[in-house]
Amino acid sequence: MRPILLKGHERSITVVKYNYDGDLLFTGSKDHVPSVWRAESGERLGTFNGHKGTIWDIDCDRFSTRVLTASADATAGMWDCETGECIKTFCHRGPVRGVAWADGANMFATISDPFVEYNALVSVYDVPQGEDPSTYADTPRLEIQLPKGPDGKRINPTGIVWLNCNEALFVTFDNGAIRLYDPENGDELDEFFPHEKKINRVSFNLAKTLFITSSADFSAKLFEVVNMKHLKTYKTERPVNAAVISETKDHILLGGGQEAMSVTTTKAGMGKFETRFFHLIYEEEFGIVKGHFGPVNALAINPNGRSYASGAEDGYVRLHFFDKSYLEMKDPVPEEPEPEEEGGEGQ
Repeated sequence: MRPILLKGHERSITVVKYNYDGDLLFTGSKDHVPSVWRAESGERLGTFNGHKGTIWDIDCDRFSTRVLTASADATAGMWDCETGECIKTFCHRGPVRGVAWADGANMFATISDPFVEYNALVSVYDVPQGEDPSTYADTPRLEIQLPKGPDGKRINPTGIVWLNCNEALFVTFDNGAIRLYDPENGDELDEFFPHEKKINRVSFNLAKTLFITSSADFSAKLFEVVNMKHLKTYKTERPVNAAVISETKDHILLGGGQEAMSVTTTKAGMGKFETRFFHLIYEEEFGIVKGHFGPVNALAINPNGRSYASGAEDGYVRLHFFDKSYLEMKDPVPEEPEPEEEGGEGQ
């Protein structure tokens, strides 16, 4: 497997994401400067300058015209993908943890952390395409308060995604919960607890029919979207920070490793800083890819299935291109034993 090392960030990587077509790769880190790269060669095309805090999330619209960034400086930025210019900045009360375009790219949603007396929030903004950005409202059309739990503890959101046709807002939390909200009035539609500990990240396939959660409870779980039915579980010995579903094979990629604050007390090989490959159906691990010197914080697989990117605590993004042997590999399909013929020949 041929990796390209992308050396564009000075601090640990927090997010890597491909655009819909798979020709651009967006990366964010704790150095405040989101970057965009050519996915085929690893060439850096540019940066989006203006944030003053960690970049926690990035999302690009369907046709790669506008990019959203979520930052710890309590703002969400909207950028022109081609020129890198800031179109508008949306101020929040607390650090912005996640951002997501709606289908059609005429609105987007953010999640923000609690700050002082303010609760965590889910915010929905209207940003119609073709209209002058100066006419966009500074305040959200809808705010969904996320108050403290029954035990008095704050519940922080960790990720947000729009479901197909903007039917619902899908939000993950640090207590292992997933909630669905109505994007029109903010009503809570559903809540369930797939994990016992924090859900670090959630990833959907391109058609948004399946999603996989990665959790600090050392596991990743696969669900189907329509009924939120649990399908498969992939277990490891370390916290799972990211997991993605291959578009072309029945494979799952998992990334994680020992927590960053414990890394200096162990050998490099003990931290399990590799990307692990699991079979989607059989839940079996069949390969690992090493290379990083810290926990893998983010993973993304190209929609064409020919490459994937991983970002880690060591500040590097590794762009891996799959070998021909992997691309042509046939997955083992258990064959039913042929029934024995009754009697023998001549009867």
